[in-house]
Amino acid sequence: MTEAIVASQAPGTETSVPGASGARQFWRRLRTQRAALVAAAAVALLVLVALAAPLLTAVEGQDPTTYHPSLVDSARGGVPLGPLGGVSGDHWLGVEPQTGRDLFARLVHGARVSLGVAFAATLVQVLIGVVVGVAAALGNRWVDQLLSRVTDIIIAMPLMIMSLALLAIVPSSFPRPVLVALIIGLVAWGSTAKIVRAHALTLKELDHVAAARLSGWGPWRVARRELLPALAAPVITYAALLVPMNITVEAALSFLGVGVKPPTPSWGQMLTSADVWYQAAPQYLLLPAGSLFLTVLALTVLGDGVRTALDPRAASRLRVGTGRKREAGA
Repeated sequence: MTEAIVASQAPGTETSVPGASGARQFWRRLRTQRAALVAAAAVALLVLVALAAPLLTAVEGQDPTTYHPSLVDSARGGVPLGPLGGVSGDHWLGVEPQTGRDLFARLVHGARVSLGVAFAATLVQVLIGVVVGVAAALGNRWVDQLLSRVTDIIIAMPLMIMSLALLAIVPSSFPRPVLVALIIGLVAWGSTAKIVRAHALTLKELDHVAAARLSGWGPWRVARRELLPALAAPVITYAALLVPMNITVEAALSFLGVGVKPPTPSWGQMLTSADVWYQAAPQYLLLPAGSLFLTVLALTVLGDGVRTALDPRAASRLRVGTGRKREAGA
């Protein structure tokens, strides 16, 4: 879906952000989209909470790995004692069933892992996709055919199945969050390469790019000086839409038990055992699931807003808060 959203933008449109003037125009267009601004504030808050997780848990006086067996009722299978799942001044969101670990500490530290994996995987996807896409566009016919077929193979590979297979054979001593980010990035860069190649092929036919090539510039100098600045807008747009997808993939892998391993918390890993506690301790399921939902929603709305601000001729896919009349006047 996200590939179709970005691909719908005409490859030949001038969507680069040249210097301070382009940045001001981008910000002016983005300000007309109330939904995107709210989403940007939500994403900034989530990132701030993730970065400040050790400080927040220190203020609470808890950590995400310490067990508190005295706070759960072992006779009832480990149900948290007290109202609302053990909410108190010492445990702001209650405690985890069976273990008694602090739920607030695990939630904010899980944000560090989930967001960190998603952003790192997106960076790997974008780097590989841009290199392969530009190389295919600037190379000769054989290079283009070879890289295009490799990209088709990567796209045809089922992401979840390949990730499950690779995660199963890597030694457990390898840092799991880093491994998950690398595998998602290395398996899912094909769509980025396709989009970059399509835009680069159109840009290559423009007069100033053709003149640079005829003047004797090498392929990588042409790419660095002429193509990459013009590719910034579609790449940034697609990257903004990849982040929520990667958060969902990380959560799914952790939910299946092959992603982030305990005691390291992540939202997907928390959901792995939460499904059996939705009646006895509903907050144990609702808090990570709600955090995951709000994060994916905010990033998706923000990505659509960035796409619309970079290319005002492309209508937003969201109907709420886009400020169409004011944007048209700008």
